[in-house]
Amino acid sequence: MATTPQHSPAHPVYVIGGGPGGLAVAASLRERGVRAVVLEKSDAVGTSWRTHYDRLRLHTTRRLSGLPGLRIPRSFGRWVARADVVRYLEKYAEKHELEVVTGVEVFRIDRAGDEWVLHATGGRRLTGSAVVVATGYNHTPRLPEWPGLDAYAGELSHAREYRNPKPYAGKDVLVVGVGNTGAEIAADLAEGGAGRVRLAVRTVPHIVRRTTLGWPAQRSGILVRRLPTAVVDRLGEVIARCFLPDLSAHGLPRPEKGLATRQREGAVPVQDVGLIEAVRAGKVEVVAAVVGFEGGEVLLADGTRIAPDAVIAATGYRRALEPLLGHLDGVLDASGRPVVHGARCPREAPGLFFQGFTNPISGMLRELAIDAEKIARRIARGAKGR
Repeated sequence: MATTPQHSPAHPVYVIGGGPGGLAVAASLRERGVRAVVLEKSDAVGTSWRTHYDRLRLHTTRRLSGLPGLRIPRSFGRWVARADVVRYLEKYAEKHELEVVTGVEVFRIDRAGDEWVLHATGGRRLTGSAVVVATGYNHTPRLPEWPGLDAYAGELSHAREYRNPKPYAGKDVLVVGVGNTGAEIAADLAEGGAGRVRLAVRTVPHIVRRTTLGWPAQRSGILVRRLPTAVVDRLGEVIARCFLPDLSAHGLPRPEKGLATRQREGAVPVQDVGLIEAVRAGKVEVVAAVVGFEGGEVLLADGTRIAPDAVIAATGYRRALEPLLGHLDGVLDASGRPVVHGARCPREAPGLFFQGFTNPISGMLRELAIDAEKIARRIARGAKGR
């Protein structure tokens, strides 16, 4: 049973975003007697999970992916399906009796003395004792500024729009980008009846098995995250040579930089959920990176020109925090990312917290749960002192 707020400040804590990160913070605050209001711009919690592709499952285990105060049901299996994640988030909000206001988008946040003013849809001006920004690591689809893109005559979509392979049956499809999303979409297309699947690769990724001899890759990520980079790089190399085939002949040589080195640069390893076998069987062809478009053709880095029926750009996302916070000093770095996250606030913005803006190898949901508790403890301490 959730704790009834007993020492909340005059104004609530506003949590922007009704995904797992925002819900976890709100539940942790409520458990500590602090009123939290979740503002979600769509009409339901867990919107991003509702719109992911059908095949998606958590790459982290059920036991290590639950949010504070509610385990993921065992009936959902070890690797939880997208639809079951949505069911879990709905149940989570219900169980913790969270105060979730849907259909409200926050456009700007301003400091007002010791409090915060949120400017939202409908001319709302909401005053909060603290603000937790949990709008998501993958917020706004990003397309590179490829030459000729504006005049491209072919079919082009971002991976955000992909649901399943049915619309691509018999088609020649180029997937651009070999992160986890691009790799899984390519495998899904190959297994789902696409006529030809090519995967454009700019930087060769580290590929890891989701499990090795029954041991999940996530547990390895938890164990090694505090080890020296050089040690993890070496361990990753040894494991890859022992348990992964060499795909050099298929266009995916082993990466030159180590696994931890790449992770510190912002690139998490790709968990194999079908890509390795699809590449080895020739069902997914690896091609050079895309460098531009011309008419109905796609130009590749090796000088090749191809004319696929469809291009799916798995080219990542932007945090898109600049309209919300870009006017505040010392809050975002040069790339538009928060300068701090978790229980730390920017020096110039006490009471402003960020949740879910990292992409750790130890598991996103696990780290969201941990940070939610830390943020709630920090805010609750401040509330008791008022």
